[in-house]
Amino acid sequence: MKRKEFIYRSATAGLLLGAGAFPIEAFAKGGSRKITILHTNDQHSRIEPFPMDGGKYQGLGGFAQRAHLIKQIRSTEKNVLLLDSGDIWQGTPYFNKFHGEIEFRLMSEMKYDASTLGNHDFDLGLNGFVKQLPHANFPFLNANYDFTDTILENKISRYKIFVLDEIKVGVFGVGVELSGLVPDDLFGGVRYIDPIRIANTTATSLRHDHHCDLVICLSHLGFQYPDKKVSDVVLAQSTENIDLIIGGHSHTFFDKPLEYQNTKGEKVLINQVGWAGIYLGKIDFYMDSSKRKGLLPDTPKLISS
Repeated sequence: MKRKEFIYRSATAGLLLGAGAFPIEAFAKGGSRKITILHTNDQHSRIEPFPMDGGKYQGLGGFAQRAHLIKQIRSTEKNVLLLDSGDIWQGTPYFNKFHGEIEFRLMSEMKYDASTLGNHDFDLGLNGFVKQLPHANFPFLNANYDFTDTILENKISRYKIFVLDEIKVGVFGVGVELSGLVPDDLFGGVRYIDPIRIANTTATSLRHDHHCDLVICLSHLGFQYPDKKVSDVVLAQSTENIDLIIGGHSHTFFDKPLEYQNTKGEKVLINQVGWAGIYLGKIDFYMDSSKRKGLLPDTPKLISS
């Protein structure tokens, strides 16, 4: 199968918004197919919205509002993937009390399709993570952590392939270096591997060996740094075969996905939606049935309630 060309339309949607602002009239003709990617990052155990105390994010975030919006979107969209880029845990008394169980249970109820690991997801150590893993009815994906000879060996997948409307979507994860960020005794014998090399190898395999039409990287590296530290931007510019990087770790709020060029001069999108479930990322990919790229539609501007 030849690689299919995609046209995308995207938006970062506030959780209090409905899902009716994404028409596809321009692409309905000609048999184009649509894949909707919903995503979060750095939820940090924000089970309830921020309190109504006059703070910057009062009334925003939390699981219930996000679940309602996701349900609305799924009721109108045929092909939806719901993904997370890590740091599900840590940040509210819910984590201190329930040790991550409630977060995994709620994400399972919301039917997340996959997540990667953030550094705070090691805060209970490998034993703590494994204890809560049965409550997660979705896979955790990471390609650049070597879990050999740890209790997480064979419990974390490098990638997962989804088939939606005959479109193959390959999703894989990469994470930040844990040494110096997480106490050694919490991540045990997990070995960090260069994410650039691993991302190239994994994305190439997904594209050419598994014939994926769309390749997505769930990254917990951080958006960008003033030095040469590996980041989403460095990852995008140093690899090939990745179409979309869904970021985390740096808690960066994007108004819309940013575009970069990979080593072959091809477009890579990067998106991230801050933290605490304040926003839900929504990116729509359209396959042009003629397999040629058209003009990219404008990104809708959404005003949060």
